Amino acid sequence: MDGVDAWLQAIAASPWALPGMAALVFADAFLVVIPGEAAVTAFGTLAVSHATFPLASVILVAAAAAFAGDACCYLVGRTVGVERWAWMRGPRVGAALEWARARLERNAAVVLFTARFVPFARLAVNLAAGAARVNPGRYLGVAAVAALAWAAYQAVIGAIVAAVVPGGPVVAVVVSIVVAVGIGVAIDLVLARRAKRREAARR
Repeated sequence: MDGVDAWLQAIAASPWALPGMAALVFADAFLVVIPGEAAVTAFGTLAVSHATFPLASVILVAAAAAFAGDACCYLVGRTVGVERWAWMRGPRVGAALEWARARLERNAAVVLFTARFVPFARLAVNLAAGAARVNPGRYLGVAAVAALAWAAYQAVIGAIVAAVVPGGPVVAVVVSIVVAVGIGVAIDLVLARRAKRREAARR
């Protein structure tokens, strides 16, 4: 445990700590297997447990990286479309893109904001928004607010856990990631159930 704690201290003290977190968050916009959420939550924990960098810097850096990643996805959808590459034509991606298109037509702002908190939906919605040529000014405004809210949510979870859970930084990091993932799964399930109810009500 002491060795892991020392490793976490070394990470927190590194000048590459926040840039590394930003790289993970940016990549997470394109690849759902990249642990962007977990990285922000862990750094929120380290900001409180080690005080090497302020919590506000974690939030701002994560928000900027999330916004940049989402904007790049939008740009890909706008310039390349959503059928250029084979992975875009897969059944799961295709279904997600159709879901995103349908909802963007009805309430783009709410869908764009909500999707930032749901990893796979995030990619589909941003690509679909670009392909549907959602007004860039409107898109960027909503994406910026959503990125900031998402970064604050992820980092604050880590900060709260670090402040209330005993056992040191290692335990706090593990618990905070588990809590963040659990909340994310719960949000995903709630949104999926609401979508099914709306679809059933229309039939």
